[in-house]
Amino acid sequence: MLDCAIIGGGPAGLTAGLYTTRGGLDNVTMFEKGMPGGQITMSSEIENYPGATAHNLSGMDLMIPWPEQCQRFGLKHEMSEVTRVSRREDGIFLIQKSDGTSNEAKSVIVCTGSAPKRAGFIGEDTFFGRGVSTCATCDGFFYKNKEVAVIGGGDTALEEALYLAKICTKVYLIHRRDTFRSAPNTIARVKAAQNIELVLNAVPEEVFGGAMGVDGIRVKLEDGSIRQIDVPGVFTFVGYNVNNQVLIQEDGSFLCDMTPWGEVKVDLSMRTSVPGLFAAGDMRESAPKQVVCAAGDGAVAALQAITYVDEHH
Repeated sequence: MLDCAIIGGGPAGLTAGLYTTRGGLDNVTMFEKGMPGGQITMSSEIENYPGATAHNLSGMDLMIPWPEQCQRFGLKHEMSEVTRVSRREDGIFLIQKSDGTSNEAKSVIVCTGSAPKRAGFIGEDTFFGRGVSTCATCDGFFYKNKEVAVIGGGDTALEEALYLAKICTKVYLIHRRDTFRSAPNTIARVKAAQNIELVLNAVPEEVFGGAMGVDGIRVKLEDGSIRQIDVPGVFTFVGYNVNNQVLIQEDGSFLCDMTPWGEVKVDLSMRTSVPGLFAAGDMRESAPKQVVCAAGDGAVAALQAITYVDEHH
């Protein structure tokens, strides 16, 4: 019987593992089918994690010490794929795995994250991390005093375009329609920004470049013509796929309350609607999708899990 099962080995899961074990829970296992570290290991450069002051620190460089630190206090890492988390009537959680085996746990912290949706244009995968990005907060600074393109028409795309407009000389906002799916106030601010050019009724066709990275993007306009926009950076914001599959029950329902977008509803203590079940990191509602925030979530969830186990078992 595990005191706590942690599903996912990114920054949230690793921090949860560190805090639960160091905080007194004896039997804690983190289930991560691959190597720990999470999505951030794909980033070529990290400048905004507090204390990580080394020059040209990559996401992989940042995350390499984390597992060793966590395991020093007793965290176990099992390289298994969890297929479902369910809860019995007696309050014990069942962790089912792809190999047909299962574990029982007194508490569970789910940190399976989310993945940015791809916009689907040529060169998007080839140049991802070398000029194509899904995080303005992470990568916007690299394009200070340069021109960039933003793809998308929702709240996130417009808010990130406004953020980039403060750093970059010009932002081309590319959207496949002529109306935006965003708050009226946000739309008004975008239209009022002098260095944001709206490229509407335009579909991204191809990002192109060379060994040094992106040189520009070609978009198909409403009349069928192709426009080339020369920029070193392209930011795509077309939504996220939340990795919530482990919470889907046999009858197709979710184990806990979710938002309409598939994110886990939590309170400020990372508690879900199910006692003993916590969610942290990019899969929870309103997540800022930053490493430092995911780590904070993991710490909060871990402290609450310790309290829950102490009081209920």
